[in-house]
Amino acid sequence: MARRGQSGDGDTPSEILDVAERLVQRRGFNAFSYADVAAELHVTKAALHYHFAGKAELGEALLSRYAARFADALAAIDAEPATAPRKLAAYADLYGDVLRDGRMCLCGMLAAEYQTLSEPMRRILTRFFSDNEAWLERVLAKGREEGTLHFTGTSGEAAGLIVAALEGAMLVARPFGDVARFQAAAASLLAGLL
Repeated sequence: MARRGQSGDGDTPSEILDVAERLVQRRGFNAFSYADVAAELHVTKAALHYHFAGKAELGEALLSRYAARFADALAAIDAEPATAPRKLAAYADLYGDVLRDGRMCLCGMLAAEYQTLSEPMRRILTRFFSDNEAWLERVLAKGREEGTLHFTGTSGEAAGLIVAALEGAMLVARPFGDVARFQAAAASLLAGLL
């Protein structure tokens, strides 16, 4: 999901989260440090610890904020009078927007490092994917009911496939620096549901 720009309004915790989110989306959680964030913000590491006691707490805040913004984006999609196929396309666009910005889905990046994350981070991460699958399941069920979507298996199984395929498509497109590769995979995935 595209992130909001740096706050620039003196909201230090938000600025810290903005920088840390960008670093995680480009490098991964284990490949950045408080020193990286402090250097970019021209503050001391102690200033970061004032707002986030440790890296795990920073990670929890990152995940919570990202999940909340993603939930807001899904609510915005739901607020529009759109067909189920159009909602699925808008969902895929959330991933494409992140990739166009030279980033990966924050939760996808963290899923790759799952075993090294704190237990609270793991819970938030799992909830993010579960919430996404639940939203997709509702859209898929409605599309099937209306006759605009066709797929084998349950709506829940199809929802899991969509999340996995979009996250995987991002990963494969990344080394090529080719958003079109992601878009082609997403379009093919969604076309298979029509």
